[in-house]
Amino acid sequence: MKLNGYYQKLPGSYLFSTIGNKVKAFQDENPEVELIRLGIGDVTLPIAPAIIKALHEAVDEMGNGSTFHGYAPDLGYSFLRETIAQEDYQKRNCPIEADEIFISDGAKSDCGNIQELFATDAKIAVCDPVYPVYVDSNVMAGRAGEYDPVSGTWSNVIYLPCVRENNFIPELPKERPDLIYLCNPNNPTGTTLTKEQLKVWVDYAKAKEAVILYDAAYEAYITDPDVPHSIYEVDGARSCAVEFRSFSKNAGFTGVRLGFTVIPKEITSKEGSLHDMWARRHGTKYNGAPYIQQKAGLAVYSEEGRREVGEQVSYYMRNARAIYEGLTEAGYEAVGGINSPYVWLHTGTLTSWEFFDQLLTKAYVVGTPGSGFGPSGEHYFRLTGFGTYENTVRAVERMKRLKRL
Repeated sequence: MKLNGYYQKLPGSYLFSTIGNKVKAFQDENPEVELIRLGIGDVTLPIAPAIIKALHEAVDEMGNGSTFHGYAPDLGYSFLRETIAQEDYQKRNCPIEADEIFISDGAKSDCGNIQELFATDAKIAVCDPVYPVYVDSNVMAGRAGEYDPVSGTWSNVIYLPCVRENNFIPELPKERPDLIYLCNPNNPTGTTLTKEQLKVWVDYAKAKEAVILYDAAYEAYITDPDVPHSIYEVDGARSCAVEFRSFSKNAGFTGVRLGFTVIPKEITSKEGSLHDMWARRHGTKYNGAPYIQQKAGLAVYSEEGRREVGEQVSYYMRNARAIYEGLTEAGYEAVGGINSPYVWLHTGTLTSWEFFDQLLTKAYVVGTPGSGFGPSGEHYFRLTGFGTYENTVRAVERMKRLKRL
């Protein structure tokens, strides 16, 4: 058989698989140790009652011949697409219509699959550090070039460093990209771009005829009024930006799986319409998110649903603040935890993986090495506010003791 050789270029396993293997090995050797996990960005609170009610009702419908639903519309049920358009966009004065919204099983899938619409020689630009799916999916497609294990970079990828020297704000690249990946709030740094800063990127993309691939998975955690919840709050974004959204982090759907992508009809080139291409791809490769999940998604926008998921977001942000405040008081250097559930911690002279091992074996706390998010993530470490409050406080106390050693 002949395989896709680009997969063989990927260095090692997926970041979180590597972490899982290391943690399992340590736990097997030390079964008496109680680990506190603040690594993977998985939620811990149960699904909100209003959403559970909707799930049960949808399941009951599936057991009745008159209300049974088979294949979902491949682009999503109109009841959910219309609600999203109104509640998430039109109420924010974003000119997005229901037929520009594509329902899927999550933002991760869409962020990885969107690259299929572009030429293999398209040049990508990514913030550094950033969510690894952006780069890895382009490696699999043969778009990233050659990997340099010394620098941790790919030859055909334009890196936009987000480091303390530039306040974790990416600067416009000197080399023209075709695709620009932006994550706001950023995963892993927890930092954000303001509306004014995003306008710079929109204007740049339009001038260079580039497309912004905008991951807004954490928009529910934004508290600062000058940070937009959608890139379409910025004038001109309709003609150059694709937006990805998720129900995982705002409503706890990590185990339910639901998200959506917004592609305005104005994003076109001489070859065709990006909106029409994505619709064609969606219809060919996807049979639609299940009815049960989409009914659950609709419940997120109900009065009870909004209140309940808002309380959960506040709970996780309380955890993030506890991490940030506790560690900075102890002398750690950190950012994030304000508009994002992530705290980005500087590891000092230790590499990211050295700090991971020290934290695991001495404090019994699991986090995520920053180098796994890109070369500029070296000497940084990500901690998540998605644990329970009690475990979060205990983890901070353990890290404070480690700092004193």
